[in-house]
Amino acid sequence: MPAAALRTQSAAFAEQDLRYPYTMTWHSTFARFSTQDSPHSLRPTLRWLGAAGAAAVLAGCASTPLPPWASSTPAKPAPAATAAAAVPASTHQPARTTPVAPNTELEVLPYAGEVAVRFPDPAVRYQTPGLESGRRSFTTNTELNALLQKLSIDSLGQPVRLAQITAGTSQQGQVISALVATQGEGVNPGALDATGRPTLLIVAGQQGTDAAPTEALLAMAKELAPGGLLHAQLSKANVILVPRANPDGFDSGTAATANGVVLTEDHLLLQTPEAQALAKLVRDYRPSVILDAEEFPAIQPTLAQFNALRSNDAGLQYGYSPNVHEFVAKAEREWLYRPVVDSLTQAGLRVDWAYSASSSDKTLRMASPAPTSLHNVSALKNTPSLTVQSRGADLQRTHIQRRVHTLVTAMGAALNDTIARSADLGKVQSFVARDIASQACSGQLTVAAQALQTQREVQMLDPQTGADQGVRAAWVSATELRSTLQRPRACGYWLSAQSEQAVERLRLLGVQVQRVAEQAPVLSDGYSNAGGKIVVSRNAIDAAPGSYYISMNQPLANVAAAALEPDTAYSYVSQGLVSSLGDLARVMAPTSLVFEEED
Repeated sequence: MPAAALRTQSAAFAEQDLRYPYTMTWHSTFARFSTQDSPHSLRPTLRWLGAAGAAAVLAGCASTPLPPWASSTPAKPAPAATAAAAVPASTHQPARTTPVAPNTELEVLPYAGEVAVRFPDPAVRYQTPGLESGRRSFTTNTELNALLQKLSIDSLGQPVRLAQITAGTSQQGQVISALVATQGEGVNPGALDATGRPTLLIVAGQQGTDAAPTEALLAMAKELAPGGLLHAQLSKANVILVPRANPDGFDSGTAATANGVVLTEDHLLLQTPEAQALAKLVRDYRPSVILDAEEFPAIQPTLAQFNALRSNDAGLQYGYSPNVHEFVAKAEREWLYRPVVDSLTQAGLRVDWAYSASSSDKTLRMASPAPTSLHNVSALKNTPSLTVQSRGADLQRTHIQRRVHTLVTAMGAALNDTIARSADLGKVQSFVARDIASQACSGQLTVAAQALQTQREVQMLDPQTGADQGVRAAWVSATELRSTLQRPRACGYWLSAQSEQAVERLRLLGVQVQRVAEQAPVLSDGYSNAGGKIVVSRNAIDAAPGSYYISMNQPLANVAAAALEPDTAYSYVSQGLVSSLGDLARVMAPTSLVFEEED
């Protein structure tokens, strides 16, 4: 594993002007940055505050609310980095890595050799069961669990523990394993909290066809072990790895889970045990940052629509959805997305937004802003999150070392920046939790929003010559949203006693749900269907014992609203988790309800 991919780096901003007209600003509270951007790379320059001054300001934040933070112009798509030669081997390579040897095996390429030379192998070779020389298959579920178990056993009695835990069970009964790495008294959520360190959660293999992400997480797991390049970082942060969230899909060679549900879009409804396992892991361990490692296809449908091939090694997208707090989005963009872009670019890897090509027209789309993906739901939970996609979902083993290298570089940067921004993240998340809870009964809630469509030139490759080829295409941006439906923010939501399934899912997401103990009248807005359109009307209901109340005076209020406002295709009403509109109401005034005591 190249040391460059895992070295400690400072977080970097890439916006040139972050000044705000307030006495205490983001600059003065945390740090100030400037940048000199070239058309092909992001090369931010960092100017830190003095350590003592920064510490004093941050200490003041604990009791002084952060000021209003003026919205800045949404980040523009990151330019693709210029293709570079293979990263030269360091003069201080770790002993465990081996130099790349010439490939003596005849490899059938999926495109012209002129294209392949644009993607040389990295200077070192990663070693996992699925990356052994001569392998034709990737690490199996059995091999994966055996490796995690060995790492866990080998760390017994050590100051730093690597513990294999069971996050859940797949639909076909396979274990969904996670590896908890920490320097602490234990590996349970309470023990990690007690360390006072940030926790980075990385998830891979949500799609059964994603190969490089799982191999990259296994490579990272080995480096977290004693003697590994990342071992020392565990004195500053905890790490949780889920190398393969969809083991059934891997065995069957399909992207979806066994029942056909796409796991990557099941993080609000939680229809699958796989999504429920991840939700429980997030709820219990409360990570500071979440990274989702995926893959994107390099060839189709881009070739059919544009007569060109994808040129970027990595595609990135941070969590952004209606009602994501602006401070969370800014922290994602400036403390996570931009430093990862910078690290990948410095490693000679091309970077762009995560996007997909339409199979029916010349449109390129970022992932949906709907709160259904892991990165979007995490952002709604006030946790900065990022999806990192490596090139190659349709390449089988072609360029596998480079694809793994791309993800390892991104994951190492995310870990380093989680450590560098630990105190800042804690302050922002604390403020955001209070701020969201304080908005109950006031202001506006965005029920639905639409991604804006613009035009953009994207750098691709000529399929015959491998030369850069600029492609002008319609671009649907998930970082620029237009509200299409708003309502006054409720004080809370009432659910009938028959809504146990919805309540179970909300609690898995970490939303606080209270059960009504005594009957009482509640001023509410009821929902009805008028010609296929949801309308609300003021009424009063009697909240019966056994029914449920979800207060909006809580940090995850926006998660509850995303699930319960019935207008969207992903709402709990639309998907049948709430049986009818009559089982749901918007509570529009503070209540005096009496609730059952929680266990």
